[in-house]
Amino acid sequence: MIENIMKHDIIKLRPEDTLIKALDIMNDNNINGAPVIDDNQELVGIIVKADIYRFLMEEGHYDTCPVDWAMTKKVISASKDEDITEIARRLRENDIVAIPILDGSNVIGIVSIENIIDYFIDINK
Repeated sequence: MIENIMKHDIIKLRPEDTLIKALDIMNDNNINGAPVIDDNQELVGIIVKADIYRFLMEEGHYDTCPVDWAMTKKVISASKDEDITEIARRLRENDIVAIPILDGSNVIGIVSIENIIDYFIDINK
């Protein structure tokens, strides 16, 4: 089950956080992306560094632009009891780097491509 390899200590961002703040948080925590949650702690999006870099290529006021402007709002997610291989397949098919793990509508973890690769390396030692 994916619950065995997902990151439980996840960094969550808010839609109103600035892109600069989001990028700083990702760099400080050595992560590639983060789920975006609302006031009810429900998932409303996900943002990864690539989203921010694509957005920063356009002219604008990047120091004040909110995460909401660049995040992916149609989030592909998984539940904690799903199979690791199925989640790996979903990451690949959708060309995404991370997938939030939900319990109902609450984010309880995140799995990245790196987590999946580490898992398969470890089981084949």
